[in-house]
Amino acid sequence: MASSIEDILEGFEFLDDWEDRYRYVIELGRELEPLSDEERSDANKVQGCVSQVWLALSVGTNSDGKPVLTYKGDSDAHIVRGLVAIVLAKYSGKDAQTILDEDIEETFNQIGLREHLTPQRSNGLASMVQRIKSDAVKAISGEAA
Repeated sequence: MASSIEDILEGFEFLDDWEDRYRYVIELGRELEPLSDEERSDANKVQGCVSQVWLALSVGTNSDGKPVLTYKGDSDAHIVRGLVAIVLAKYSGKDAQTILDEDIEETFNQIGLREHLTPQRSNGLASMVQRIKSDAVKAISGEAA
């Protein structure tokens, strides 16, 4: 079972050293449920990431009939896999409008993540978030699968 975003933020509070924080990010990635070969498709591949990243989406509805986006994710790089885990903890299982309303930058600032990532990893992280927000827009307009 993946950690909640609150649990992840709490975990970071106890880690002062960035080496320990990197290890924690990698550990979060190890908690991700593996993707099937079918889910590692070109359609699920996130463009704009130097590492390979896949986000497999399933769309359901909540009790109000609003679309809910649930993701599984993976990467071929350990640290990026951990970043995927953080992004999914923030957004997966939420309704599309909540996804659009929530800003993950605040979460990254709480962790102090941005200043410790290479520009390529920051761009990849932005690509993941952009993909999820785009999926949310499509879900609201009825285009999502």
